[in-house]
Amino acid sequence: MTKFFVSLLVVMALVLVSGCTTKPTSDQSDIDGLAQAIRELGPEVDPGEAERAARIAHTYSLQLAQDWQVTDPAIIHNAKVINGFRERGLCNDWAEALNKRLKQEGFRTLSMHWAISPPTDFRIIHHTAVISRRGDTMYDGIILDPWRYGGVLFWSHTRADDRYNWRPRLEVREELLKASEARKAAKAG
Repeated sequence: MTKFFVSLLVVMALVLVSGCTTKPTSDQSDIDGLAQAIRELGPEVDPGEAERAARIAHTYSLQLAQDWQVTDPAIIHNAKVINGFRERGLCNDWAEALNKRLKQEGFRTLSMHWAISPPTDFRIIHHTAVISRRGDTMYDGIILDPWRYGGVLFWSHTRADDRYNWRPRLEVREELLKASEARKAAKAG
């Protein structure tokens, strides 16, 4: 019970420190910029698909922020989810939802990927969606990260996003599972 009250106090303090926030927005120039970057992934990229993907990525991210009641910076919203005050809105929720939504489009010239930046001494694990030209890897694509700014889509070429060490989801997952098993074996042995 004490842990609950400490968690509640932490969340309340974070809310007070964060102050008031406004509803996240993006405009046509944001969509146009992303559409252009997607088209520039290669001449095989269909311009209509690029525009549709950019529009969906921006508008769906804002819709998720509204649906999940994201009103605070990402790290504060994470605390609310972890402590049961919100149901969804962790980075893996955003990555899963955006990947699923964009895959529903059945793009012929674009592919979706799920990327993870593994935890480090100074950073927790982070998940995101990546869009690329069909046949390319996530490293040649564009990060689509709505978590970072609470529903306002951050995007960048994967290799240019130096804030995180993006790698394929399954590769990181396997690595983390092996490390967990090794720690369990060391404790047992």
